[in-house]
Amino acid sequence: MKQLKTLAIAIVLFIGTQVSAQSKVAHIDVQALMTTMPEMKTAQDQMKKIQETYDKDYKNMVTEYQTKLQKYEQEAPTAGDALNETRSKEMQDMGSRIQQFEQTAKKELGQKELDLIKPIMEKAQKAIQKVAKAKGVNYVLDATTGSGVLFAEGGIDLLADVKKELGF
Repeated sequence: MKQLKTLAIAIVLFIGTQVSAQSKVAHIDVQALMTTMPEMKTAQDQMKKIQETYDKDYKNMVTEYQTKLQKYEQEAPTAGDALNETRSKEMQDMGSRIQQFEQTAKKELGQKELDLIKPIMEKAQKAIQKVAKAKGVNYVLDATTGSGVLFAEGGIDLLADVKKELGF
């Protein structure tokens, strides 16, 4: 009798843990969500304009550098050593400024992209959390290719519901 009672308790505990251990898992392709968000298109357009401005400035600097370099090379045989040395230093300084501009532009573009994307990601994250809670989901996996999810068939795909939550 004592063994039967112990067995019954073990079965109840086992079933109870199995029921409570059944967590709902869902997945969403965050990249697909982000690329379809209207805010992302606006951010991409802003980034394109900023990139074009930097490109234009960079091209102007390079053109000026090449023009001066060509002029100085043509005049070098007739110019004095002191003038050639001064021009050489000027060209080195100009080259350094161009490299510095390129590095600064890349850094600023990266920061601007982060600044534009961060609020969009936060909005998407809040919508994912809201939909997951509404559906009683315990875990949401990112099903974006290369994110670590190797297989996502079945389960609950939240993409359509999150888009609906965001209003598109």
